[in-house]
Amino acid sequence: MQVKSIELGAKELMDVYYYMRLGRAIEDRLNLLYKGGKLPGAIYLGTGQEAIEVGASYALEPGDVIATTHRDMIAQLPRGLTPREVFSQHYGRITSLTRGKGEDNYQGDLKRGMLASVSMLPNFYPVAAGCSLAFKIRKEKRVAMAYCGEGATSVGDWHETLNIASVQNLPVVFIVINNGYAYSTPVFKEMKVANVADRACAYGIPGIVVDGNNVIECYQEAKKAVERAREGGGPTLIEAKTMRIRGHAGHDPATYVAKEIIDLWTKRDPIVRFENYLAERGLLSEETKQNMINRINNEVEDAVQFAESSPYPDGKEAIEDVYAA
Repeated sequence: MQVKSIELGAKELMDVYYYMRLGRAIEDRLNLLYKGGKLPGAIYLGTGQEAIEVGASYALEPGDVIATTHRDMIAQLPRGLTPREVFSQHYGRITSLTRGKGEDNYQGDLKRGMLASVSMLPNFYPVAAGCSLAFKIRKEKRVAMAYCGEGATSVGDWHETLNIASVQNLPVVFIVINNGYAYSTPVFKEMKVANVADRACAYGIPGIVVDGNNVIECYQEAKKAVERAREGGGPTLIEAKTMRIRGHAGHDPATYVAKEIIDLWTKRDPIVRFENYLAERGLLSEETKQNMINRINNEVEDAVQFAESSPYPDGKEAIEDVYAA
């Protein structure tokens, strides 16, 4: 099997940097708005997980499908999700992708290959497998990618999906973001195995462990898995070891995590690490960095103002585009 180049050029590297910084800026602003009582719903932030969120998503091609959780908004940015859409969603305005009906990060757009996010984990694993089965039946060279946390790997749906994806040799990539805690439950109380990826051997598929705070490694392994799936090589399980720097949700102070652990992982900040990488290659100066920050801050400010000035949906729309089984 001939795998496409996994090396990123200067433009692509700066694209990745933009998405990582944009994701962090959006989430920082959402946190301030939530703490200030401006948002009607909850927030589930992926601060510290930007490398795997962007790195894996950036490995996909147009026509591929991504299935994310409520914590993976950042992974949708390389697929075309805009700051205006993010904030409109959180404000419940008609300009959001769900036209003011969905909550928080439960947005998606099939035209851009984004399934609307869910928080019931790992419910999107079987859906992604179903998408990939459709691609196989239609003989389309398309790939599905599904995200979940390590806690979801203890659910039966997760194992059933890996089994059928393996047996059917489906073009799907499974991303497990091992961020240390399933809400407040630490990994060592969740499983006996050292790595989630070790479980892949039971299903006869590759299991890869990546440094979830190294965006280059995350991208390269995801790219290899995506192209392997596209060329008929079947599914891959990628486990990204990282840390959820914030609590499970906006209301959660994460007092169950030792300060020493937070401090350790803060020093491994994926954005700072990537900035050092770019600077070493002459791609990022202090001026370039500040210009990027200013650009993103302007985009975020514009998005907040857009959302706050957008109308709510009319009451009559409550029963439109709603389906009951």
